[in-house]
Amino acid sequence: MENFKALGIKSEFVKGLNELGIINPTEIQQQVIPLLLAGNTDLVGQAQTGTGKTAAFGLPLLHKIDPKKNHVQGLILCPTRELGQQVAKQLFRFTKYSDRIFTESVYGGEKIDKQLANLKRTTHIIVATPGRLIDLVNRKAVDLSKVKTVILDEADEMLSMGFKKELDEILEFLPEAESKWLFSATMPDVIKQIVNEHMNANAHRITVSGSNVVNAKIDHKFVLCEDAEKFNILLQFLNSVKGQRGIIFCRTRNETKKLAAKLIAKNMPSDAIHGDLLQKERDKVMRAFKNETLSTIVATDIASRGIDVADLTFVVHYQLPDQDEYYTHRSGRTARAGKEGISLVLANTYEAKKIRHYEKYLRISFSKVKVIK
Repeated sequence: MENFKALGIKSEFVKGLNELGIINPTEIQQQVIPLLLAGNTDLVGQAQTGTGKTAAFGLPLLHKIDPKKNHVQGLILCPTRELGQQVAKQLFRFTKYSDRIFTESVYGGEKIDKQLANLKRTTHIIVATPGRLIDLVNRKAVDLSKVKTVILDEADEMLSMGFKKELDEILEFLPEAESKWLFSATMPDVIKQIVNEHMNANAHRITVSGSNVVNAKIDHKFVLCEDAEKFNILLQFLNSVKGQRGIIFCRTRNETKKLAAKLIAKNMPSDAIHGDLLQKERDKVMRAFKNETLSTIVATDIASRGIDVADLTFVVHYQLPDQDEYYTHRSGRTARAGKEGISLVLANTYEAKKIRHYEKYLRISFSKVKVIK
């Protein structure tokens, strides 16, 4: 396997990667990095969550930044605050031994005054959620006119959250953009629309091999049961994985709140993440989850966007999602950074039919288990 130096990454960035324990490039990194370093280009990359996309686009972006120029040169768009913070933190870590490249993360849910003040400092790269970025542009607090490289990270999630209009508007703000890179776990029609409207017709398209579109280190299991049996089966499973952490998914915010309340009543260290939470309440839950005060969180698909917590060993689908690609996003929360994980579906008769569909559509296999021990 090639190393990062062989891919063309500068030695000062390689030193930072080594310190982070990032030694061997993943498949998407091996395919994307040399291409993006070779010159200005448009790229559509498809790779599942947790396969190393941040380094795949982040390292080539850092190579394109001129630290001596004090204007914004790169823009990364993310669906959520958490993902934006995560990406900005990774870029900071990559540059530990290089010339200072300043990245600023801006997002909704926080008072804008602080972000306005931060943007008055030298900023080379902005990582932003779409709505907050448009607000800042309209306030003339950020100038995107000299941005050369724009990246759409987890584009399918942004579009599923209803950001199509905002993305169209932002991409129109970028007259000098020479490279547009789009990364997504899935490629629904609305993604193809963005590509056709805003990217070069000759844009490179890279997809990790089919066997890796859903992480091969995830063990997919299901229990066939009636809806009334699901809670007791969930308790059995959680008792069998005590000391480990994971996420439980429901379809709606009401189901999420109800299930979290039932788990708490059973003295299970859990809480809920859903759209009714204020940002400070969401932050409180995520802090407790990250510092391991909570072993599980119950989440909706939308509310879970951008959650990245190390060493999650399982995902439970209390209810299957409405859209096929959401299963990929959900299961991708576990088995990250080369580790293994379990994706467990509690399936009623209807959902069991969807599992067979997933096997064909996502090219994965599920094992049926009768009792969780």
